[in-house]
Amino acid sequence: MKVLFFGDVCGKPGREGLAAAVPRLRERFAADLVIANGENSAGGVGITERTANDLFRAGVDVITTGNHVYRHREVYGFLDECDRIVRPANYPVGNPGRGHVVVDAAGRRVAVINLSGAVMLKVARSPFTEIDAILGRLEGDADVAIVDFHAEVTSEKVAMGWHLDGRVAAVIGTHTHVPTADGRILPGGTAHISDVGMTGSRNGVLGARRDQVLEALTTLMPVRFDGAEGDVWINAVAVEVGDDGLARSIDHVVEPAFEDA
Repeated sequence: MKVLFFGDVCGKPGREGLAAAVPRLRERFAADLVIANGENSAGGVGITERTANDLFRAGVDVITTGNHVYRHREVYGFLDECDRIVRPANYPVGNPGRGHVVVDAAGRRVAVINLSGAVMLKVARSPFTEIDAILGRLEGDADVAIVDFHAEVTSEKVAMGWHLDGRVAAVIGTHTHVPTADGRILPGGTAHISDVGMTGSRNGVLGARRDQVLEALTTLMPVRFDGAEGDVWINAVAVEVGDDGLARSIDHVVEPAFEDA
C-alpha cells in the first residue's frame, strides 16, 4: 500500500494548495491513504471544524495536529466527535480528542498516531513511553502504524526513528515547517524523516508574513502575525508499505502546489 503525508498546512493558501495538489499526487503515487498535519490550517495557527472539513473535502483521509491544536476553543467538541482527526497522544488523558485512530486502507487496518516532542514543548508524558504503551494496546488491532512526531528538535526526532525502527511503517516529523534532507528507510524497515516541511506560502517566514516577523525580530516588540500569501508549495512524503507492515520506500515531494506556477 501507499501512504501520502502532507506537512503542516498553513492557512488558506495552504488549504487551497493542498486541494490543488492532492488529486495529482494521489494519482502519481497511487496513494491508498492521505494524511495531512492540519494544526496550522486556521489562519496559520490552530484548526477549526471548518478548516478541518476543507482538508477532508480536498481528499485528506486523516488529519494530525500538534501544539496549536487547542488554539480555537470551538474545535474542542469536534475533536471528540470526529474519528478522523488526532491530537498528540501524550497530552493529558482528559483533553479533547484522541491520540490515535485506526482506519481501513487497501484492505488493511492502519493506525495513525500523533505524538508531541518533550524537548521545548509541553507534554504530560514522555513520547517514548507513550508510543510503547499505544503499540502494546494496538497489538492485533492494526496491521500498519504511521506516526506523526510533532517535535521541535531534530535530535529527538532522529531518536524516535531509532526507537521505533522495525516496529512501525513510518515516523514522520512535523512542526518546524522546514523540510529536512534525511528521509530514508532505517535498517529495521521504518521510513523516517526529521521534518517533512510545510504546505503553504514560501513568501513569508514559516507561513507568516515576512515583514511582520522581521519587525518582531528587529524591534523585540509584540507583533501580530498574519499569514503569508503567494508562491504556495507542497512538502509531502510518499511511503510504500509492504505486506509485513514495514516501509519499502520513501519519496520526498517538494514542488509548487499549482501546476501552472
